[in-house]
Amino acid sequence: MAAFPFEIAATEGQARTGVLRTPRGDIETPAFMPVGTAGAVKALTMDQVRATGAQVILGNTVHLMLRPGAERVARLGGLHRFSGWPGPILTDSGGFQVMSLSKLMKIGEEAAVFASPIDGARQVLSPERSIEIQADQLGSDIVMQLDECVAWPADEARAAEAMRLSARWGARGKAVFGTRDTQALFGIQQGSTFEALRRESSERLIETGYDGYAIGGLAVGEGHAAMCGVLDYAAGLLPADRPRYLMGVGKPIDLVESVARGVDVFDCVLPTRAGRHGQAWTWQGPINLKTARFAEDESPLDATIDCPASRAYSKAYLHHLVKSGEMLAAVLLSWHNLAFYQTLTAAMRAAIREGRFEVFRRGFHAGLRPADEGADPS
Repeated sequence: MAAFPFEIAATEGQARTGVLRTPRGDIETPAFMPVGTAGAVKALTMDQVRATGAQVILGNTVHLMLRPGAERVARLGGLHRFSGWPGPILTDSGGFQVMSLSKLMKIGEEAAVFASPIDGARQVLSPERSIEIQADQLGSDIVMQLDECVAWPADEARAAEAMRLSARWGARGKAVFGTRDTQALFGIQQGSTFEALRRESSERLIETGYDGYAIGGLAVGEGHAAMCGVLDYAAGLLPADRPRYLMGVGKPIDLVESVARGVDVFDCVLPTRAGRHGQAWTWQGPINLKTARFAEDESPLDATIDCPASRAYSKAYLHHLVKSGEMLAAVLLSWHNLAFYQTLTAAMRAAIREGRFEVFRRGFHAGLRPADEGADPS
């Protein structure tokens, strides 16, 4: 019996809409989680994040264990109280962050050992410790198993090694997590771009048994087409009656195409990262507010979105803020971008319920410019 009921309300093809019921509130799917890596969604208050329609946010185990320290967060009442976010919180176990510290880390059977990017101190993160931090100290609602992520491209032997270690770590984490009524544990499918490995990973996850299932190891450089190629089979390998979470994705087009392949939940830093670099996401694609063509453009970013940043400020004013280096530019553009992502997922939910998702999908593609303005912010 899974910790949180997941009720699928409607389907169209592989696309589906439903609700994951948690003690801190329902999560309607498809859902996009703003990333609050260190307990904060960059440039925004939690009230602003909630106002976009966000239902759940993401925090990160590694960043919070390093600063301010998981024990300190626990003493201060847990991550919900500490950050001021009353709704559900999912915490990433830290596997991806450990990979990103690859020059400073060593993976062994027992744990990942790495040097803190803050002070160089030796850190040890085991599957058991990751669960303890997330579930008992941070108090997250949805806990992720610790996994080993591999950089792309990876050969099949290396991908298999990491996938099998992740499966063993997952089973160890599940043993520590046990059965809880107020928290859920998600397992993570791995296997890079190799279908046989993804299939084996899924079988191992199902044998262990989780409250939900994530698809990991994508959005690491393989590109949109390769990602979709994996999702053509990967989502369907996971239990249909539990939520499917695609980690670290992505652009609006990635969300639409992933929903078409049966994915329910997403997270990505892109909306706020883009906002800090002068980029706004729209139905036509991203626009770069740094460019001179917006200097006297009096139109708002999107008057149809229920967000002050989207409808109350002109592109000319936003261009001025960006060019002047005003921190308000990052606030307003990040706020708009998150509101756009929430508007997009709400539109997909409505389209699936009304049996017109394929019409919506075609219309979304038709509205995009042939080429996006501006490169992805780095």
